Amino acid sequence: MELAIIGLGRMGANIARRLARAGHRVVAYNRTTARALELAQEQAGVVAAESLPELQTLLAAPRAVWVMVPAGEATEDMVDQLLHLLSPGDTIIDGGNSNYQDTIRRGEKVAAAGLEYVDIGTSGGIWGLDNGYSLMVGGSDAAVARLRPALECLAPAPERGWGHVGPSGSGHFVKMVHNGIEYGMMQAFAEGFEVLHAKKEFGLDLHQVAQIWQDGSVVRSWLLDLIAAGLEDGQELEGIEGWVADSGEGRWTVKEAMDLDVPAPVITLSLLMRFVSRQDESYGAKLLAVMRNQFGGHAVKSSDGG
Repeated sequence: MELAIIGLGRMGANIARRLARAGHRVVAYNRTTARALELAQEQAGVVAAESLPELQTLLAAPRAVWVMVPAGEATEDMVDQLLHLLSPGDTIIDGGNSNYQDTIRRGEKVAAAGLEYVDIGTSGGIWGLDNGYSLMVGGSDAAVARLRPALECLAPAPERGWGHVGPSGSGHFVKMVHNGIEYGMMQAFAEGFEVLHAKKEFGLDLHQVAQIWQDGSVVRSWLLDLIAAGLEDGQELEGIEGWVADSGEGRWTVKEAMDLDVPAPVITLSLLMRFVSRQDESYGAKLLAVMRNQFGGHAVKSSDGG
């Protein structure tokens, strides 16, 4: 099939590459045109669009346009622009980390114009190009069925790692909770390794410990694999500041849990611990920063302020 990708950041560009490598035709657009032109030159199957009107002409109807721009105002603005360019029967896909309530509202606006709106919670970070992405899909049956060839290509396997979870907004809701769980798991690993690090008399090699746990242990996981990779060059994490950002989904999950009267103390505390990381230096916070860099390519702050 063919579809457009708007927003060629780390994930958007790799989604375009994975689709093109599987034989799909991708029309790529980025606000910085040079990035789209470079991707088209690098990857066979990718065609660069230098403007949104050109993007519209390069796709045959019914069109599918995947938006991978920052959540919030940038996504809102892009959806509004596309509504003026696309035609009834076309599909707008929001693959970013939008708040599911915004997604429901946008879905109603898009439906009123005769277009489909599909929200895809997308996980996999910088590793998705080679390993595939976990895709949590919300939208109508017809719209998702039409996108199935692309979804099967982007997932780790055609029948694994993706699913149509419900109506508009449900994909982003599931991804929001996914990220809340991620917060709690990362915090538990960070605290555990900080305890190990503090036991100086044993002289523990934390890289070795992580490697031991990678096989056969009940805590084995991709996050543990990332910890092992992050500790490979030294367990003191020198030069890394223990400042950990939160991108919004953890806050939204905690708020939703409160609204639903669901106790979620681990996720809530893990969110608060990220705030602590911005005030006090700790080994655990450094390890959280390393994990985020390993799975998502998020920048780490160096202790010298760089």
